[in-house]
Amino acid sequence: MAKRRGGKVYLVGAGPGDVGLITVRGAECLSFADVVLYDNLANEALLCHAPEGAELIFAGKRPGDHSMTQEETNTTLLDRARAGKIVVRLKGGDPFIFGRGGEEAILLAEHGIPFEVVPGISSALAVPAYAGIPLTHRDVNLAFHVVAGHDRDSDDTPEIEWESLGRSDGTIVFLMSVRNVREIVAQLIKHGKSPDTPAAMIRWGTMPEQETLVSTLGELAQDATRMNFLPPAVTVVGPVVALRGLVKWAEKRPLFGVRAAVTRPLAQSCELMQCLAHAGADVPVMPTIATRPRALTPDRRRELQNIGSYQWIALTSANAVEVLFKQLDASGLDTRALAGVKVAAVGDKTAEALRAHGVRADAVPKGFVQEKLAAAMAVEKGSRVLIPRASVARDQLEKDLAARGAEVHVLPLYDTEGDRDGIARLRHALTQGRLHLVTFTSPSTFERFAETVKAKDLPRLFADVHIASIGPTTSAAIRDAGLPVTIEASRHTAAGLAEEIISHYRKNRPARVDDTAS
Repeated sequence: MAKRRGGKVYLVGAGPGDVGLITVRGAECLSFADVVLYDNLANEALLCHAPEGAELIFAGKRPGDHSMTQEETNTTLLDRARAGKIVVRLKGGDPFIFGRGGEEAILLAEHGIPFEVVPGISSALAVPAYAGIPLTHRDVNLAFHVVAGHDRDSDDTPEIEWESLGRSDGTIVFLMSVRNVREIVAQLIKHGKSPDTPAAMIRWGTMPEQETLVSTLGELAQDATRMNFLPPAVTVVGPVVALRGLVKWAEKRPLFGVRAAVTRPLAQSCELMQCLAHAGADVPVMPTIATRPRALTPDRRRELQNIGSYQWIALTSANAVEVLFKQLDASGLDTRALAGVKVAAVGDKTAEALRAHGVRADAVPKGFVQEKLAAAMAVEKGSRVLIPRASVARDQLEKDLAARGAEVHVLPLYDTEGDRDGIARLRHALTQGRLHLVTFTSPSTFERFAETVKAKDLPRLFADVHIASIGPTTSAAIRDAGLPVTIEASRHTAAGLAEEIISHYRKNRPARVDDTAS
């Protein structure tokens, strides 16, 4: 989508937590955002839809610990939009249900800032559904009510028409209700609800950490205290709660309750993250590497202008494709510079990245590994081959091509560095025992992490954690450090790795971390 000349704000509902529940329009808005302001209840994994280089700002509202005041959020929205930026305000659930989306829309209108509202799936609807509780059933009830469980400016119970709720046959859904559950229960019983009415609380609904407490109205507050139920949670009151025993489904997904860290850069994590999340996993993205394109120097520009003098170009990653075409463009060149040059891609994803630039790969090995790329190229003796790649990379392809008589030239396009923030978060999660699985999709994703940890400490960090590798080259790097590889993809792609992980956990279901649900 072409960006507008002036700024604009999109108030986007992120849905209740499951990354698959953002709308198509919501994901589209993220894909062309210059700036994303996201809430605590908007799943951070959704940020993989944002372009590389977008400004990502946490405007979190954690109970009792607001990282950014509403005034600061308002100022940021106005400042970025006035600077001509496309701003996505990513809000948990729906922006206009029990949030400040309406207030933010009024603010933008009063200041003449163009805006668009993208509705989201509310937790009031999605969370009971993920717990197997239909809000209506024609044999049980024909209505439901959605009620805020606490006042917007305090933790007090808001003014509610308890008498009407007490008389209603409809299902009642309370959001933000954990701290006031005793008062809510007392008022409902006082105004006519039977203490035996089925009731449930669902914590972290739609997420792999989802916990469901089924009780009765009379026992709910006591059970919630005993089970240490903490926010965020949704409370459901009504006979439909009794249908959960037959209808529950989310807990039956193969990766439900599994926490699987993805160590790829955020912009490259979407496919693997979504495959695992759709199978029920919690998928924190903790990048251990970051790519830094090298400067386009006069010498580099001359090299690119002579790219047509090669018989072959061998590309070993989608990163290399993207950086190459950006630098071609910056040099005043396009795909015509490759006329007459054959192009090889190490795998489907690299070939797909090429197709996005209008180039079809002439050679793609079936094994998706560098060791098979030289054979797939079938270069003739004396052929000139260019390998645009990271500055530090395996030299196996060079050796294989040289052994076949090719004249090989390496063009370092970018540096692969450790991502300090992602590495720190991964180390913390491992130390705290918060992960079941860590995925590594290249030797560098493992090596950049391992080089920050003393060798003797690696086995301890991964003692109770499975390691999943995208293929034999990555597995070799992990095993060289003395760690076992539990899962290795037979198809060396993100989808292939996800398939292997799902297959493993179908046979080896883990105990859930902190599973206190009944």
